[in-house]
Amino acid sequence: MDTTTQKPAAPPAPGPAAPPDTRAARGATRPGDRIFLGLSRGSGILVLVLMAAIAAFLTYRASLAIAADEANFFTTFEWNPSGSPPEFGIAVLAFGTVVSSVIAMVVAVPVAVAIALFITHYAPRRLAGPVAYVIDLLAAVPSIVYGLWGALVLVPHLDGLYGWLDDYLGWTGILDWNDGAPRSLFTVGILLAVMILPIITNVSREVFRQVPRTHEEAALALGATRWEVVRMSVLPFGRSGVISASMLGLGRALGETMAVAMVLSPSFTIDASLLDPGGGTFAQNIASKFNEATETGRDALIASGLVLFVITLLVNGAARLIIARRKEYSGANA
Repeated sequence: MDTTTQKPAAPPAPGPAAPPDTRAARGATRPGDRIFLGLSRGSGILVLVLMAAIAAFLTYRASLAIAADEANFFTTFEWNPSGSPPEFGIAVLAFGTVVSSVIAMVVAVPVAVAIALFITHYAPRRLAGPVAYVIDLLAAVPSIVYGLWGALVLVPHLDGLYGWLDDYLGWTGILDWNDGAPRSLFTVGILLAVMILPIITNVSREVFRQVPRTHEEAALALGATRWEVVRMSVLPFGRSGVISASMLGLGRALGETMAVAMVLSPSFTIDASLLDPGGGTFAQNIASKFNEATETGRDALIASGLVLFVITLLVNGAARLIIARRKEYSGANA
């Protein structure tokens, strides 16, 4: 009997590699994909070209105005480009634009986030739908309508608020009121807050709806209350989205024109109190003076528009830096 152990047969030599999926290879070079790639790339390049063209136009016309200006463009409290010699500056406009926008953000952002949280995590479904619908309608209201409402309704009914602020906070000097008409930067800030509220609310609401359900359920399983779930799971996840929404609202507040022009009583002075009439913004000044401006006056207005353009770019850049720094702490990366 042959007891010799037989060696196992060697595995068969591997055959040639299977050819790649030709259908997938063809999918990357289909005519439709090439057309879509070209359109997408062209759209991106077109946006950059338009931004560069706008910047070049504003810079050229602004350089003509600044060359003719006999005063300091950044610190002068006067706007007289038609004078002889022309003297104008943006100090008042920059102050009014920034202050009114900051007031709007301080008022609108907390209210908008609270409304978004109420719609997504507190309100019954039957109530959340109508509330969200009304907020969406507010976003579609034209600026001129907001301006009419501000001039005819808001301004006449602010005397009580101004008096209360003067009684309790007038000692600060910032909220001192001299019984003048409430057509001040503070009123403009309130009106702008109403205008940007729907933008911030809608974006924040959609961000909060994207919070993973497992995060909230895990917090509830550990015994967290509704507010603790919001604080530990919802707000960290949506922080970057809320910042983005706030920057969108700030962009509208910085560039709002007609509503501000209908509410503000403009003057080229900077008062210590935010409740005193006067001040101005870049957009309001351009809208009110462009038609009657001379050639030098239009160049001066374009120069102020360039400053507003730069401020907007800086705000957007700062927002992106904030989002990038806080992204690692966001629940979105969990």
